Amino acid sequence: MASRLVVLSGPTASGKTALGVLLAETLGGEVVSADSMQIYRRMDIGTAKPTAEETRGIAHYMIDVAEPEEDYSVARYVEEAAACVEDILARGKLPILVGGTGLYIDSLLSGRTFAGGAVDPALRQELNERYDEIGAEGLLGELRKVDPERAEKLHPADKKRIVRALEVYILTGKTITQHDRETQAVPPRYDAVRLALDFENRADLYARIDRRVDLMLQRGLTDEVRALLDSGVPRTCTAMQAIGYKEIVRALDGACTLAEAAEDIRRESRRYAKRQLTWLRRGGYHWLRFQETPDLDAARRDSTAFLALHGVE
Repeated sequence: MASRLVVLSGPTASGKTALGVLLAETLGGEVVSADSMQIYRRMDIGTAKPTAEETRGIAHYMIDVAEPEEDYSVARYVEEAAACVEDILARGKLPILVGGTGLYIDSLLSGRTFAGGAVDPALRQELNERYDEIGAEGLLGELRKVDPERAEKLHPADKKRIVRALEVYILTGKTITQHDRETQAVPPRYDAVRLALDFENRADLYARIDRRVDLMLQRGLTDEVRALLDSGVPRTCTAMQAIGYKEIVRALDGACTLAEAAEDIRRESRRYAKRQLTWLRRGGYHWLRFQETPDLDAARRDSTAFLALHGVE
């Protein structure tokens, strides 16, 4: 039987961190973060990384596990987060997965493996150069010969996925289509009870997001981004494409004003929250919806009652 854990998700600024700590205190749990940006060291303000005061002594894992320059993957997250979960379970405690990165959550819970875990940089470079040499349709045609089903789903301009599909086939002898079918047949790794936070009125969530952005700027987000650049973190790396960072980079480069960057961060954060909610609605979550501000005591009561019904006490 799959091991039991609790998932607490929701859009940005919905109160996940605070409720996760309360649940851990109540249920004897420890928190495993499922946030694709809190994994990076030195990126604290813009990722709303929980402070020592906010964690209240509750152990938090999968925070500050990578440098901003690293090309961190979902596969690596699953491997490292699963090790944390297994350690928590082995010590008789309850793992509580807290975060808003749906892909990380779903991949960890399913026990999903990833095609061609071993990467061959030389092969990837060769395939990228071949794409440029023979054109998109040419390389897509080569993929079509070995994996017509995946080729049918890809646009010729999707260079990254075309190259990856061929790379996986060459390295493993299996197509991505075959790998996906095999993965879907594997039973879930964990038995998860899922909770999600939201607001009755979307405007209240958006207002909280706007206030959070203002607070990030007051706390020194601009200086944090400047320090990352000064330390040699490339503007083009994945970490610096996070909301809040890429906009400030543009301002520091003179492409816009800081006021314009702040408004861009608010807008993109609201859009991201909407995408998070869309993802979560298809995930079988039990929803806890707040009024204007989060009532964390009520949320703890409601969530622990729901968890008790599902055997988590």
